[in-house]
Amino acid sequence: MKVILNDDVKHLGEMGDVKNVARGYARNYLFPRGYAVPDTPEAEAYFADKQAEIEARKQAKRENSRSMKEKLEALNIELTLPAGNNGKLFGSVTSQTLMDWFEKNGFEIERKKIEIPGLSFKAVGNFTFKVHLYEAEVAEVKISIKAQEVEEPKKAAPTRKPRSKDNEEKAAEETSADESSSAESSESAN
Repeated sequence: MKVILNDDVKHLGEMGDVKNVARGYARNYLFPRGYAVPDTPEAEAYFADKQAEIEARKQAKRENSRSMKEKLEALNIELTLPAGNNGKLFGSVTSQTLMDWFEKNGFEIERKKIEIPGLSFKAVGNFTFKVHLYEAEVAEVKISIKAQEVEEPKKAAPTRKPRSKDNEEKAAEETSADESSSAESSESAN
């Protein structure tokens, strides 16, 4: 079913776009919420009159995208994460990690718009990743991942004291006494 979008719809399109969608999606979601209208000659004429307004909105989005690109490319994200001695991270830096960082620092960027080569960073170092903005605008952002100093767990001291000559002789006597008593008890049981 062909519809004309009355508003921007995430994952579908922008205001004024003509889209072909499933009847149930249009009837149960788009029409009741006012996101779209059926593609009729009257609707086409209405959106033709609003074309200048639609273009102005798109132009504003393009300018916003350009300024966002400049801000993102000026960034150098620094993350300090636990890592081993070889520089390999305990875990990895994914698009979700970066989206959370952007949220904390006042940027609204969707996770699916963040493109990491190889899907994640798994080692310490300097890298770049892409953020897809409006239309074909793409920002390349630098990230520096540093190792957090992790305290190695101290090995427990041995609980046994080293044996001296006297202690070794006593231990040998106790062991032989235990063996002889167990042999006597097994003979008496037969």
